[in-house]
Amino acid sequence: MTEAAFDRLSPVLVHHIVNTLGWRSLRPLQQEAIAPLMDGSDAILLAPTAGGKTEAAAFPLLSAMDRQGWTGLSVLYVCPLKALLNNLLPRLEGYASWTGRRAALWHGDVQQAARRRILRDLPDMLLTTPESLEAMLVSTKVDQARFFSGVRAIVVDEVHAFAGDDRGWHLLAVLERLTRLAGRPIQRIGLSATVGNPAELLHWLQGAERGRRPAQVVAPGVGAAAVPEGDIELDYVGSVPNAATVIAALHRGEKRLVFCDSRQLVEELGAALRARGITTFLSHASLSMDERRRAEQAFAEARDCVIVSTSTLELGIDVGDLDRVIQINAPSTVASFLQRLGRTGRRPGTVRNCLFLTLDASSLVSAAALLLLWKRGYVEPVEAPPEPRHIVAQQFLALCLQEHKTGRGTWAGEWNGLPPFDRSAEPIVAYMLEQGFIERDGEMLFIGPTAEQKFGRRHFMDMTAVFTAPPEFTVLAGRQEIGKTDPMLLTEKVDGPRVLLLAGRSWKVTWIDWKRRRCFVEPSDLAGKARWFGTAFSGVGFALARACREVLLGADPQVKLTDRTVRRLAEAREDDIGSVHPGGNVISRDGDDVRWWTWAGYRANAVLTATLSGLTDEKQHFSDEWVRLRGDITPAMWRTGTVDAAERLCLPDIDERALRGLKFADALPERLAAATLAVRLADFDGAIRVLGESSRFVG
Repeated sequence: MTEAAFDRLSPVLVHHIVNTLGWRSLRPLQQEAIAPLMDGSDAILLAPTAGGKTEAAAFPLLSAMDRQGWTGLSVLYVCPLKALLNNLLPRLEGYASWTGRRAALWHGDVQQAARRRILRDLPDMLLTTPESLEAMLVSTKVDQARFFSGVRAIVVDEVHAFAGDDRGWHLLAVLERLTRLAGRPIQRIGLSATVGNPAELLHWLQGAERGRRPAQVVAPGVGAAAVPEGDIELDYVGSVPNAATVIAALHRGEKRLVFCDSRQLVEELGAALRARGITTFLSHASLSMDERRRAEQAFAEARDCVIVSTSTLELGIDVGDLDRVIQINAPSTVASFLQRLGRTGRRPGTVRNCLFLTLDASSLVSAAALLLLWKRGYVEPVEAPPEPRHIVAQQFLALCLQEHKTGRGTWAGEWNGLPPFDRSAEPIVAYMLEQGFIERDGEMLFIGPTAEQKFGRRHFMDMTAVFTAPPEFTVLAGRQEIGKTDPMLLTEKVDGPRVLLLAGRSWKVTWIDWKRRRCFVEPSDLAGKARWFGTAFSGVGFALARACREVLLGADPQVKLTDRTVRRLAEAREDDIGSVHPGGNVISRDGDDVRWWTWAGYRANAVLTATLSGLTDEKQHFSDEWVRLRGDITPAMWRTGTVDAAERLCLPDIDERALRGLKFADALPERLAAATLAVRLADFDGAIRVLGESSRFVG
């Protein structure tokens, strides 16, 4: 630790860093973050997983709190997952106590007694979620002016996880309302693993203060021109039972974290591993909180074991001293892979590692493509979803709840001019007034009967979250909650007993309480079924789709490839020989099935399908790799129909059913709701690039 670091940090804090933690020095990120954070700059702190980002933010802020005499609730620490907050609390409580300060926790699982203690005696640092902040802002039990008036800084952990979806827009809007309550700009500090566009991410995080406040990306060593390293192996196993056999046979005595990208796959693999005598724990969003906590605690304390998880353990939750990461199939982004890879290699003398086990040819090609991009140093840029009109509607209603009423001519100032929560939202406000979501009394606007009907349950708690949770049934064995299951599993026709697979165990359904959405079960020796029928978008982007094309044309990632991987890749290349060509894109014909193999990703193909509506199949079929064309198309028709297509790109068509997944869409005119989804489904740059390439008819 340099003298400069000792000089800036609180002496009491430095004493404990050296003597309690036993640190002889700070890490580069922790060192370089001290000056900008203590000087009040907004910042993005970048480092790989387990790179010391929490301390890089906490130590300067606690020192500023000590040296500048901050009082009351001064620092908010926001995370995307309640489990991550639970995991961080003991560490931040300890750091705060060294300087005579207190940290506390507030989220949906925190009991009312603990919340009342916080309201009576404000902590100096509060760990929470954006949804809980919103709930506090609209609560009649919270004195918002007293509670938030002392806030000086906010730390947004895993900021990339917020910025890439609507929770990020929600967080920015809530921060602007908090800024009004505090009466001062709030310092904003984002923590993230490697992202492709950190400067743009910081610009986004600054909200209405963009360009007005000092800001700095702190990322020592990140972005250096070095070949990504790690012990990476790509294998093809062909099935879940085969994957379980490989995991059971390899790395005995080690602690292994296995990532799957669906809850169903987590359940099936977990059950298969247990059947092979492997100590196995499971973690995914449909398991009960107690079930997940027991699994994570047991895994953290065990050695020779496996935990199978969705992305819930991708973020920085501590699962102990991990030996190995195993990936079933492939994540959809390089950024996600980097998060997972970063869970390993933390002990001295160990390296980061990941074993890919792919279950089919398509997943094998996708995994090879992802590793191709990773080896080139590519990481996807984090981009906020465009035109969040439904979040504008939610925020206006939340403001009416918070203030009880708002001025017809002054409401836009509540978000300090941050677009799109400014005067550009007038059409949305006018529609909500027309439909009864809000009502008017002279120059004042307030909550109307339609909003109360749609969102007023449980004291408007449905208003505090901007994501839609699909309806699920709670599964109970006696009084113990196991988790939740999709109602379609409870209604589909079955022969014999209805048996569910949940928490890696089989459960026979004994009774269903349809009114209260409860399903009662008992253990079973029969094979159970797990399935969740989600509606989430699952397509891949342009870069990964193009990398798949490269793999099929012969490119191999420079990682370890097993013999069966090499054989199966060769077979995949032979099978797909009609869909790729080094000289351009391919239009293949198999009877009336004509496909344009763009390898452009889902969003670009959605644009191409809509733009070329006279040439595409009337059913508008497309995928990540291809667009289906009309069966009678000819080369002449193709040339005529595409000659000026790049100059007349169209937004994709939106199915009415898709609008149901857009929360608060009811508070928008239907055309604006459809336009919001359409622009989010569109990749114009990718579509233009494809239209600029040559295409050849084959077959």
